[in-house]
Amino acid sequence: MARFDRYILSQLMMLFGFFALVLVAIYWINSAVRLFDQLIADGQSAAVFLEYTALTLPNVIRQILPMAVFAAAVYVTNRLSSESELVVMQATGFSPWRLARPVLWFGLITALMMSMLTHLLVPMSHAEIERRDQEISQNVTARMLTEGTFLHPAAGITFYIRAIDADGTLHDVFLSDRRDSEEVQTFSAARAYLVNANEDPELPADPKLVMIDGLAQSLTLATNRLYTTHFQDFAYDLGALIDTSGAVRYGLRDLSTFELLLTPEEAALRTRSTPGRAIEEGNDRIAQALLCLVAALIGFSALQIGSFSRFGVWRQIIFAILLLVVVKFVEGNVTDTVRRDGTLWPLLYLPSATGMVISILLLWWAGRARRPRRPRGDTGLGAAA
Repeated sequence: MARFDRYILSQLMMLFGFFALVLVAIYWINSAVRLFDQLIADGQSAAVFLEYTALTLPNVIRQILPMAVFAAAVYVTNRLSSESELVVMQATGFSPWRLARPVLWFGLITALMMSMLTHLLVPMSHAEIERRDQEISQNVTARMLTEGTFLHPAAGITFYIRAIDADGTLHDVFLSDRRDSEEVQTFSAARAYLVNANEDPELPADPKLVMIDGLAQSLTLATNRLYTTHFQDFAYDLGALIDTSGAVRYGLRDLSTFELLLTPEEAALRTRSTPGRAIEEGNDRIAQALLCLVAALIGFSALQIGSFSRFGVWRQIIFAILLLVVVKFVEGNVTDTVRRDGTLWPLLYLPSATGMVISILLLWWAGRARRPRRPRGDTGLGAAA
């Protein structure tokens, strides 16, 4: 690699790392706040929150990678142009095609990074998140044993415990079940215990809430009648609120690319999806890597057109952003089409092809605009004289 290429590539990689770090921090904080509220509300510890945060980072990086590539290409090109470094290289005979070579290397490197994320790290992290979700859903203690807080372990369920003793005794328990649209059930007890009715450790857990010395209220909404029953002990089945089957339900994002592309029917059956969505997911992982290359080339080539201006190249920057929006618009349209008909999967590469064609045309136009034009009426001998 020539010294000039190494210099430009080092500038691109440095700015790419900066923009990627900033964007990852912004996206991560946004997702971490929602994740924190969800996990802490379910009674999970800070260690579980940190684990989930680490598992979500590959997907966050995947989302911001094309934007960081585009921002680095635009920023470096703008700075080299404003500091006249590109002007010097053009004066030595470097064409726009030659200047784009380090940008092409930059796009290939970031495309390789994206491929590692989409084909390896993101599916592995998604699968691990699904497995940890299943473990947490089976952990009755973590979800239910939180004192002094109104919990909602399932839709229509409200659970409250005033205090918990060291031996596991629950004091002043309140449970409201509003899942039935015609009847509302409310249970309150002075004491309660969480027990596992299934003593076999190899079988799924069968959690029960045994309430002692309490009151059961049933409100029939149709007649607006309230029925109350005092009980000495009552067992409430928690299995309907917590998934204890032990089976991990994987989605398309959790499967490998080979499985999605080679056996889309089996992948769709396993994830309760359609073969078209499986094919779209597999090919989209490849297309996302190509979009990194397209983002780099568009960010560079769009700034090569136009004449010098004292106000900078902000018009070319806006033009580059609009071109990237056009590529994303094409991507959104072809994705819905492939999901409906999996046989049209080659359309997923249309956005990348569109971006490559746009970049080639811009570089051709930039090279054509810089060719010296011969004045009208001059002949070859006149020009030589």
